Amino acid sequence: MKKIAAALVIFATLIVAGLFGLVLYNGPRMQIQQHLRAYQWVQPPPVDGVVPVTLPEQLPSMEAAPAVRNPLPDTAENRQRGRVYYHYYCIFCHGNEGAGNGPVGESYMPVPADLRSKRVTRYGDGDLLRNMLLGIGHEPVLEGVVPPRHRWYLVTYVRSLGR
Repeated sequence: MKKIAAALVIFATLIVAGLFGLVLYNGPRMQIQQHLRAYQWVQPPPVDGVVPVTLPEQLPSMEAAPAVRNPLPDTAENRQRGRVYYHYYCIFCHGNEGAGNGPVGESYMPVPADLRSKRVTRYGDGDLLRNMLLGIGHEPVLEGVVPPRHRWYLVTYVRSLGR
């Protein structure tokens, strides 16, 4: 009698566990629930009257960069704003004076460029901008981190380091 009772308990346990598993994994409505997987949805066309948003300022191409000039005048106020932005983005690698000896930069191989060097001061404004955002060690991070409205101030400040 004990064996029959034990068998019935085991059988009942398996039935309950099976039903629980069936409901847990399949659920009553999971088979008919709508779902969209990534890249399966087709975006509808824009509504009439929608005005397109202008894209943020793009970096000049490598070919066009030598002809690009900094639109900001070299004033003390613009250099000071550039200094603030330099402290946001550059000081950790290039150091306080731009020598490439910042606390983070000393751990890199090769070490960051000395922004006061002849090589850097000979860059045109467009080339300096491209190298600041896309140069060795910067790509692809700084282009997405430094907003376009800060970039030319940084160029103005970096130019002042080389003087």
